[in-house]
Amino acid sequence: MTDETRDNTELRDFERMLAEVFISGDDHRIGEVIEFDRALWNTLSELGLARLTGDESAGGSGAGWTEAALLLTAAGAAAAAVPVAENDLLAGWLLATAGLEASDGVRTAAVLDVDGEARFVPWARDVDSIVVLWQDRADAWRVADVPRARIELTEGVNLASEPRDHVHVDVAALSGAEVPASVAAEFRYRGALARTLSSVGAMDRILQLVVEHVTARVQFGRPLGKFQAVQALVADIAAESALARAAADAAVAAASANGFDSSATRFAIAVAASCTGHAAAVVARNAHQALGAIGFTMEHELHRHANRVLSWRSEFGTVSSWDAELLEAAVAAGDVWSAITE
Repeated sequence: MTDETRDNTELRDFERMLAEVFISGDDHRIGEVIEFDRALWNTLSELGLARLTGDESAGGSGAGWTEAALLLTAAGAAAAAVPVAENDLLAGWLLATAGLEASDGVRTAAVLDVDGEARFVPWARDVDSIVVLWQDRADAWRVADVPRARIELTEGVNLASEPRDHVHVDVAALSGAEVPASVAAEFRYRGALARTLSSVGAMDRILQLVVEHVTARVQFGRPLGKFQAVQALVADIAAESALARAAADAAVAAASANGFDSSATRFAIAVAASCTGHAAAVVARNAHQALGAIGFTMEHELHRHANRVLSWRSEFGTVSSWDAELLEAAVAAGDVWSAITE
C-alpha cells in the first residue's frame, strides 16, 4: 500500500467517523436562540476533535487543514451548534502563535477595535474565555486569553439565530503577548476559509433535502422532479454547490501547501469566499422555490441550513469585499487568465 493510498484510506475512515458523530439537522425552531450543544461538544473533546489542529504537545490532535475541512463540512451539514472553528482554528491558533498556554475549556476569538470592542462574536456567551487580538498604542499587536467573567457582553444573534454577541474588554488592564502584525490579516483569512467550508457542508445538505422532496412529492400526477422548471432549480443548486466545494478544496490545498502568508493562498481563499457567498443566494432561493411553503415551516429542516449559509457569507468579510479583493488582484496581475490558472 502506497503512502497516498494509506492517507486516502485514513481520510475515508475519518469521514465515516464524522458521519457517526454528527446527525443532520437539529431541533431548532425559528425565533429561538440556538443553544450550545454541550453533549456534542463533550463528544468532540473526547474524540480529540475540539482541538483537531492543535499541537499534540499542547493537548491537540496534530491534524492539518485537510482533516479540519472534513470536520467543518460535516458540522455544517449537521447544523451543529458548537464553536469548532472558533475554538481550534482561531482561538487555539492565536494562543499557539503568541506562545500562550491553552488550558482546558471552550473558547472563541475576536479582534478588538481601539475601544476594546468587538461585534458579532460567535458563541461569546457560552465560552469559558475569549482569545482577543488587538493593536496597542505602540502599534504592536497583542494576544490575551480573557476569562468570560472579565468581559462585558451584550447578547445578539445572526439571521440563523446563532449567538453573535457584542463584547467589550478593558485592554488597558491586559498585558498580552506580542505577535506579528500579519496575524491580524491571517485571522480574517482563516475565519473566511472556515466559514466557507461549513457553508459547503450546509449546501450539500440543502441539495440532499431538495432532491428527496422533489422525488417524493407528487403534483398533477407526477413527481415534482419530472417537471423541467423544477429540474432547472435543482440543477442550479447542484452546480453552485459543486463550484463552491471545488473553490473551497482549492483553498484548503493552497493553505496546506503554502501557508497563509502566501499570496496564492489568500487569492484562493478570496475566490472560495466569493464563490460560496454568491452560491448561497442561489442555493437558498432555489431550495425554497422547490420545496414551496413547507420549507418555511418551523418543523422542516431547510431553514436551519439556508439561514446559516446566508449569515455565514457576511462573516470575516462580505461578499462584496471578497469580490473587490479579486478585482484588485486581477488588475494587479494584468492577466486574469494566469491569475486563475496558476
